[in-house]
Amino acid sequence: MEWFEWAAWGAAIIWWTILLLPWQPWRIREVLEPDGGGDVSAQLSQLTVLIPARNEADVIGTSLQSLAQQAPGLKVIVVDDQSEDGTAKAACRVDGLDLTIIQGKSLSGEWSGKLWALEQGLQRVTTPKLLLLDADIQLRPGMVAALLAKMEQQQLDFVSIMAHLRMESWWEKLLMPAFIYFFKLLYPFSLANNPALTRFAAAAGGCILLKTEALHAIGGFAALKNALIDDCTLAQRIKRQGYRTWIGLSRGVVSQRRYESLAPVWQMVARTAFTQLRYSAGLLALCTLLMITAFWVPLAALVVESTAMTGLAALGAMMASYWPTLRYYQLPFGWSLAMPAIGTIYLLMTWDSALKYWQGERSRWKGRVYVN
Repeated sequence: MEWFEWAAWGAAIIWWTILLLPWQPWRIREVLEPDGGGDVSAQLSQLTVLIPARNEADVIGTSLQSLAQQAPGLKVIVVDDQSEDGTAKAACRVDGLDLTIIQGKSLSGEWSGKLWALEQGLQRVTTPKLLLLDADIQLRPGMVAALLAKMEQQQLDFVSIMAHLRMESWWEKLLMPAFIYFFKLLYPFSLANNPALTRFAAAAGGCILLKTEALHAIGGFAALKNALIDDCTLAQRIKRQGYRTWIGLSRGVVSQRRYESLAPVWQMVARTAFTQLRYSAGLLALCTLLMITAFWVPLAALVVESTAMTGLAALGAMMASYWPTLRYYQLPFGWSLAMPAIGTIYLLMTWDSALKYWQGERSRWKGRVYVN
């Protein structure tokens, strides 16, 4: 059993290392909430909101209404990316905005769909600041003011917010907080927000406020036209040009996307999971070994007398590192007990992503298939 004792110690080392890392990726410190007294009317002429939308008729109206409540007359460009559900008609029903709707052209060359839509919209932008929003994102009152104030007060060029994901169904409560947690482990916010670390950046594509000049400085969306993890790629390109970036969480940026079963969560994660590993079989094998060690060895260690305390130490650190995320999203601590199962599901999603890639499918999203 000596090998298992080493495995148990390995699990404990993984979780205590995560807990004790100087940059503490598990903590919830980078937060930007709505500014209740904010007024953006004086800055309307400086800002354009750009929204790519493909088959979003059920959510686009609510998203646009939330923008109208931020500042009546706000410039908004919606690029209807060849929707088949009446997305453009739903957008037209919203009053109170300076709204332009562009009928998107057919997907061109090596472009991914979202970036091609954004590039078409960018051609109509004349303001010095640009707010990129996903079509399902609803902003709470005062959120635009908070974003603008954050950019001005800290002299930032790029501000990104990880949206508050829907956490109502059982599957959402099980997997959505973990999605945020794992993202922060992969892209620690405190490192991404450090201007000295020019080669480390992160972003969440649902809500990004940036200076238009920074986007043009990297060559626009054409510079990352086939990127599947386009948000982080955009942040990395902009930060490497010497611009200052920031990423945080907020309850004022709300995703309307529903994940009431496992299937939609699986599809969302699997479409880019193997991309995160750079399509490397070696990294996939290492990831598999680490996740099995981290999530299942501690449980097995509890039933072996010689490793029980080591397994308990690993589980304690695991749950302690997850607790701040659960607390921020107002979920009970008991959900941390499901971490071994959660980790296993995410590992299976990653393997599914790899298998699809080896079968010739790089990604599938919004009815489009991107081949290798």
